Amino acid sequence: MMAMLLAAGRGERMRPLTDHTPKPLLQAGGKPLIVWHIERLARAGITDLVINHAHLGAQIENALGDGSRYGVHIRYSPERPSALETAGGIANALPLLGDKPFAVINSDIYCDYDFAHLPAHAAALQTSNDAAHLVLVDNPAHHPNGDFGLRHGRVTDSAPKLTFSGIGIYQPVLFGQIPRGTAAPLAPLLRAQIVLGKVSGEHYSGYWVDVGTPQRLEELDKQLRATQNTGHA
Repeated sequence: MMAMLLAAGRGERMRPLTDHTPKPLLQAGGKPLIVWHIERLARAGITDLVINHAHLGAQIENALGDGSRYGVHIRYSPERPSALETAGGIANALPLLGDKPFAVINSDIYCDYDFAHLPAHAAALQTSNDAAHLVLVDNPAHHPNGDFGLRHGRVTDSAPKLTFSGIGIYQPVLFGQIPRGTAAPLAPLLRAQIVLGKVSGEHYSGYWVDVGTPQRLEELDKQLRATQNTGHA
């Protein structure tokens, strides 16, 4: 299956770190945030990757190249002159993603979710009438109200709510009405499908961090460095 890593954001809350370095290349535990995902995807056998970029995007291409050093094949989806938001970025990359369900992962999170589960969820989407499958996590302190509810494996818009992890699987048709090069957010698309009962989901209770501020990046770096030698990172 294909996977897309979202790497086009400006990272305003990360400034001044992101003034000269794109957020996905900020390091934690001795390697860039996006590389943690690439390596985990490779271990899961998901090796065809698409990465979008905008802010300082040339640095991302220079750092990762074609992905061969990680055992993957990377293609890039530049967004010019500025980032297209999540749904717009995915729509812009559709020609690279094929006609089957694909995974999309925010590059500015860290998690130990096993990406080996993704192909089975993608296969389930192919045989169902669902438009998406979302991985939800416990609400972090900085996002206490969550995003979506979850009941019997179906994503709802009712409380109690969990937080969207930034890991999802989508049918290409979900983005088919967005003109390429147009900015568009993801949440309205998902909420429309949730109303129709076409979004499945799961609750992942493992380690997950939204690396949104320099403080959280520093905390993650300390955590990873403390656990690297134990094999849990």
